[in-house]
Amino acid sequence: MAPPAQPKLVVGIGELLWDLLPSGPRLGGTVSNFAVMAGRLGSHAICASRIGTDDLGGRARNGLSQLPVDTAFLQTDPQHATGTVSVQLKDGQPQYDIKEPVAWDFLELSPDWLDLAAGAAAVCFGTLAQRHSVSRHTIAGFLAATAPACVRVFDVNLRAPFYSAGVVERSLQLTTLLKMNDTEMPRMLSLLGLGGDAEGTTPEALLAGARKMLEHYPVHLVCVTMGGSGSLLVTREQVHRHPGIPVQVVDTVGSGDAFTAALTHYYLQNAPLSVISDAGNRWGSWVASQPGAMPPLDPATHERITAAIGHFG
Repeated sequence: MAPPAQPKLVVGIGELLWDLLPSGPRLGGTVSNFAVMAGRLGSHAICASRIGTDDLGGRARNGLSQLPVDTAFLQTDPQHATGTVSVQLKDGQPQYDIKEPVAWDFLELSPDWLDLAAGAAAVCFGTLAQRHSVSRHTIAGFLAATAPACVRVFDVNLRAPFYSAGVVERSLQLTTLLKMNDTEMPRMLSLLGLGGDAEGTTPEALLAGARKMLEHYPVHLVCVTMGGSGSLLVTREQVHRHPGIPVQVVDTVGSGDAFTAALTHYYLQNAPLSVISDAGNRWGSWVASQPGAMPPLDPATHERITAAIGHFG
């Protein structure tokens, strides 16, 4: 009997921070949330970020150590504080006040990070952690050090004013999987000079926008999430529209990141678009039904959601 396959090495590089919610602080950050869900789905998940020497930094490291995430590549910054974001919920949707500068603005491209990049099966990155030139150059160097087969996942996560056309354009040139939500699509198209208008969130406009991205950039797959209305996955050969999974929403913080992790996990398994899309919607919906971005996950819930996604191959 062949030995079991080793878990794939999946990295989230960028921001690890505390979401300061009305109900109290909760650990978060787009790529950190991604890494936690990637670990829960069975990958060897790495959080490549940077924290301060303050109390919040220690609590962040301790919090992650209790989750299926490898913290060996979590850097410590002696000069800058651990990242925080003030989050207010309006009709269940988060509104953000992101502090700067903080520790994750100064990611260092160390020799061990370069070795990590070379062995990664997938890397998730976004725009927020590229707001400062230091981390922007580090992320670019990390992506350049990955193997040709590495799946580079660009979860755009636009947070004004922390993005620019230049950052987005350079990121897209390195992207395998491009993920955004429906409100980001017209903003992306406008930013890149590819169109975009007030009607840009209709299913037809989203599909047209995804095809423009595929036409202009070396992206293999475009994913557009649409909240409770599901998602749209588009490649050069196929389109899959998922209607979504109905849930009682508690808050949506981290739900898109869970979607991205499931998208990546099943893409690495060469799953069909229908399975990839279903997995993303089911895990994203589950997080939306729980408080916080990294809610506790019991084995029964894990088994139930995995079984609902089904098998393939």
